Parts: sequence; C-alpha cells; structure tokens
Amino acid sequence: MTDRELLEYAAKAAGLDHLWVVEIDGISQNWNPLADDGDALRLTVKLRLNLIFEEWDGVEYVCAIPHRSYQGQDEVIGDNETADTRRAIVRAAAEIGKALTATPTSD
Repeated sequence: MTDRELLEYAAKAAGLDHLWVVEIDGISQNWNPLADDGDALRLTVKLRLNLIFEEWDGVEYVCAIPHRSYQGQDEVIGDNETADTRRAIVRAAAEIGKALTATPTSD
C-alpha cells in the first residue's frame, strides 16, 4: 500500500472528509500522521490504539493494536523510532479504514 493509500484509509477510519486539510484549534492545516507527531497522537487517541514496544531476537518492534483486538500492525524500529511508531499507527488506522470501506452499509 502506498503512503497516500495508507493516509486515505486512515482518514476514513478517523472520520475525516478532507484528507489533507483539517481544522485544529481553529487553524486549517495539512493532516499527515506519517510526518506529524500531533496528528499521529490524535489518530491514536481517536481510534483507541494501544502501542506496544517489544524486542524479539535482538530486533525492536513497535506494534499499534486497535482497542479490543489482539491483532495489530508491527513496524521494525530502525534509526528513526518516532517515524517508525507513526507508521505503525497509520498502518493500524488504515486497516480499520479499509475494513470500513469493505463493510456493506444497510440502506
């Protein structure tokens, strides 16, 4: 999945109509939780994601897990642990948004 697709699905999960511009504290700004810590934190809170940091076989991981779920999105922690954490958050949110897209609505 491309970064744009990740962001589009994550925006759907967060209930955002406009992908790139949101209003925060009365100021319109670009929304990009892949690049912005504040956007990633707001996404984590809105979707009630749990973050777990683990190490297996000498490799560090961050996992973003949706509330009341046992399945999350792992990301290997490399040189930029903050960016890796944001990516895990967006990947988990994108999976939620993707599931919302696939769910038929009743009319």
